[in-house]
Amino acid sequence: MNNLRQPFLALAIPLMLVAGCTGTQETENSSDQTSPMNNFTGVPGEVKLMTLDPGHFHAALVQKFMYDQVDSVVHVYAPEGEDLQMHLQRIEGFNTREEDPTAWEEDVYTGPDFFEKMMEEQPGNVVVLSGNNAKKTEYIKASVEAGLNVLADKPMVIQPSEYPDLKAALETAQEKGVLLYDIMTERYEITTMLQKELAQVAEVFGELEKGTPENPAISKESVHHFFKYVAGSPLIRPAWFFDTEQQGEGIVDVSTHLVDLILWECFPEEVIDTANTQVVSARHWPTKLTPTQFSKVTGLDEYPDYLQKDIEDDSVLSTYSNGEFVFTARGVHGKVSVIWNFEAPEGALDTHFSMMRGNLANLVIRQDEPQNYKPTLYVEPTEAVEDQQDFEQKLKAALETLGDKYPGLSMQKADVGWEIIIPEEYKVGHESHFSQVTQKYLDYLVAGELPEWEVANMIAKYYITMKAYEMSRAEVQ
Repeated sequence: MNNLRQPFLALAIPLMLVAGCTGTQETENSSDQTSPMNNFTGVPGEVKLMTLDPGHFHAALVQKFMYDQVDSVVHVYAPEGEDLQMHLQRIEGFNTREEDPTAWEEDVYTGPDFFEKMMEEQPGNVVVLSGNNAKKTEYIKASVEAGLNVLADKPMVIQPSEYPDLKAALETAQEKGVLLYDIMTERYEITTMLQKELAQVAEVFGELEKGTPENPAISKESVHHFFKYVAGSPLIRPAWFFDTEQQGEGIVDVSTHLVDLILWECFPEEVIDTANTQVVSARHWPTKLTPTQFSKVTGLDEYPDYLQKDIEDDSVLSTYSNGEFVFTARGVHGKVSVIWNFEAPEGALDTHFSMMRGNLANLVIRQDEPQNYKPTLYVEPTEAVEDQQDFEQKLKAALETLGDKYPGLSMQKADVGWEIIIPEEYKVGHESHFSQVTQKYLDYLVAGELPEWEVANMIAKYYITMKAYEMSRAEVQ
């Protein structure tokens, strides 16, 4: 139904039925438009979400749980289609689950002018963006200029030509007193948090190495799969997910998380200026999908017209979802690698690898078959450590100190060094990390600003990924 509002009715939760903007509702919307509520105090319901074109399941995960500060009515502006319906089904699933059900009410507007309609009405004060990335930077810039706060899924920019607009949006946000923030869920993965914490313990880690292009001080590799099962059902991806002009290449997509973690762990709460960063090398390469594989993961029998540019001999789809690069920040070498395969071998899952090299120990996260594909943190002393028993006692002391923040940590001997044993209660999972990021954002709204280092490091992070993108395309593959 184009140019109409439609009610979204969860099975057990009555939702708003809005046929148009009339009466009191119209008056409230007009007030919000002229005087956006950006003076947040933390009172219940003061944050009013507007979800824009939710084409990725991450948009729904922001609403996996309720927040006292967030109004239960969420205004959704999107074109009609499968992306929107899947989003609403996910929200319905949260509303109707047996354990800790949510009570979201989705006020939905569909139509080709969905963005213009949102900007005209402005019934909320925070825009949630997670979906097709082709216009994401444009949406961000326009929303901020209109005095709206923005919580955006990564990446906030996929083309170097659009990077100046993102940088301008971050500057405008500060001028207007609104908050533009990207959803960096991986900061809340417990092994990563402890890797960061232990890197600050000089008696265990020593000093962070500077590294070299061949042997970086910190390396992060992420391996994903296009086809997988989620909650026992195949994950269906939209066809545009395979178009780098809409999703973005791998070198600017998932790598955003990895660059963010490198800056966050190596320079905690420190401002990183782009002048102190440099991309040393970069390359990208495609994953090739057969028509059968494409159909299996999208449910479509044919390639859409916009993918024809990427079709090679024998109807094979070639999508540049893989990339790696080495960069420096304040002279420290970091390496980022993102790999997308079609499907994992039987019994295998997505994997993550991370190593921080100190002169006394390496802090290593592994997530392979020996770890049952669960992130596991190891502390591996270097050759500089002569007294292993003394090192063991210092590591135990460090964990006892960290126990004030993370009770229950322990350690056990591993093939090389020690494995850090982490209580299950801290392993909340990827989906729950979205609520943790959202809560942090809500805290920042009450504070009235983002920390200086957050803003500077967003600028630096996307500067690095855009430079890597440019360099990868300049390289002869």
